[in-house]
Amino acid sequence: MKRERISGALPAAEQEDRNRKIVKSLYKALRGGGDTAKVEKIVGKEVEWWYHGPPHWHHMMKALTGKSTGDCFEFRPRRVKAIGDERVIVEGWEGVGEYWVHVWGLKQGIISQLREYFNTLVTVVVVRQEEVRLWRTTSWVRARGSLPDLVLAI
Repeated sequence: MKRERISGALPAAEQEDRNRKIVKSLYKALRGGGDTAKVEKIVGKEVEWWYHGPPHWHHMMKALTGKSTGDCFEFRPRRVKAIGDERVIVEGWEGVGEYWVHVWGLKQGIISQLREYFNTLVTVVVVRQEEVRLWRTTSWVRARGSLPDLVLAI
């Protein structure tokens, strides 16, 4: 049976792939001082941001607002996963004590939300009739120390 597009909406797999590419392009645009014009095209004018981690490590907020300097923390995604038509989860780490997870929210191809977790392990579940685990922090990171672990229900 062929799936029809409703009011220009992409099929789920295509939407997930599109969102994953958008988020990857954001990290690329932020490298090496940042491509401000590219970032402005990807990120909405008002982004809902929520942070969990040490107070002095607001690296992504500084990068998105232009408050970071050239020697700021550089995010290097190690794993990127799109979930549904509005969420992309990105995980990265650099050495000991620099582990992060970003959960991006997108609406019509524009980033509108960021949930940032620094030095926190994350498991994402969907709660409907039953709980289903959609994503979990990479296992080797889990074994390397005692970081707090959060479960996000979407």
